[in-house]
Amino acid sequence: MISGIIGTLPQVLLDGLTLGAVYAVVAIGYTMVYGILELINFAHGEIFMTGAFVGTSTLLLFQSAGWLSDLPGWLVYLFLLITAMVITGFLGVGIERLAYRPLRNAPKLISLISAIGISFLLQDLIRFIAELKTGNYIVSAPAIYNGNLQVSASGLWDRFGDGFLKVNSLIVVSVAIVLMVGLDLFIKRTKWGMAMRAVAQDRETASLMAISVNKVIAITFFIGSALGGATGVLFAQQYGTIDPFIGYVLGIKAFTAAVLGGIGNIRGAVFGGLLLGILEMFASANLGILTSGSFGGEYKDVFAFAVLVIVLIFKPEGMFGKAVKEKV
Repeated sequence: MISGIIGTLPQVLLDGLTLGAVYAVVAIGYTMVYGILELINFAHGEIFMTGAFVGTSTLLLFQSAGWLSDLPGWLVYLFLLITAMVITGFLGVGIERLAYRPLRNAPKLISLISAIGISFLLQDLIRFIAELKTGNYIVSAPAIYNGNLQVSASGLWDRFGDGFLKVNSLIVVSVAIVLMVGLDLFIKRTKWGMAMRAVAQDRETASLMAISVNKVIAITFFIGSALGGATGVLFAQQYGTIDPFIGYVLGIKAFTAAVLGGIGNIRGAVFGGLLLGILEMFASANLGILTSGSFGGEYKDVFAFAVLVIVLIFKPEGMFGKAVKEKV
């Protein structure tokens, strides 16, 4: 049993880091909004889904026009990412302006219900548009890059098996790292990043210091939504098939990753996403071995969420969060 688990580790790590990178970037969107508004934006998963459909629709347009074979793959990828980021960024700003800002001083439960309502609205709107254009709400995305890279770890230890890394997996991880590093630099090195940190710490005091709180919140929604949209493009290219409901489950998992790392902590969200991705892939590959066939890989979500529950029992604020007292 042990040798079988060890043999799958290289592939588990490769697949887990790829999936974890997707979770991490989406989790950043949750944690950014919560850090400033203390609002769980449950529509964020559907913004991710919208980015996947925007990127795939643009790619299908390129294919029908005959441009896909004429343009370099990296240029097509870059155009898809920028298009999805701009559209979903402004979508996030519009959602904040119409659905969240009027409820900013309302009880948190009201804002939460509004977020859930926007989530279902986006699901059905994208489904309606997809069925209108293609006749089916399940869409297959043409692959920009194909092929696998073989990664051998047997030189480290003979019990390790070989792993196979899709070329697109390398792109997913690389783009995710660029997005996360860019966000970190933006928050730490720019005037608007400093304003975001000030508003997150004390919104009322920040407004007295000539900081436009509404602008900062709008920028936060734009950046978080743009990151979610870009991740949707990466997801569509990695897994090939998308539908209007992919954002629901993935959004819950990304929110779980944010809680696991410490909600409101960006680096914690990154850590939580990577850890959740690795745990999920480990369970998918080895749960049948660990339970002697009683449970298969389909129970991978149960395994990952069980780990979350255990962590939160002993550290309710998450791995990198700070314990705070509730206001009464």
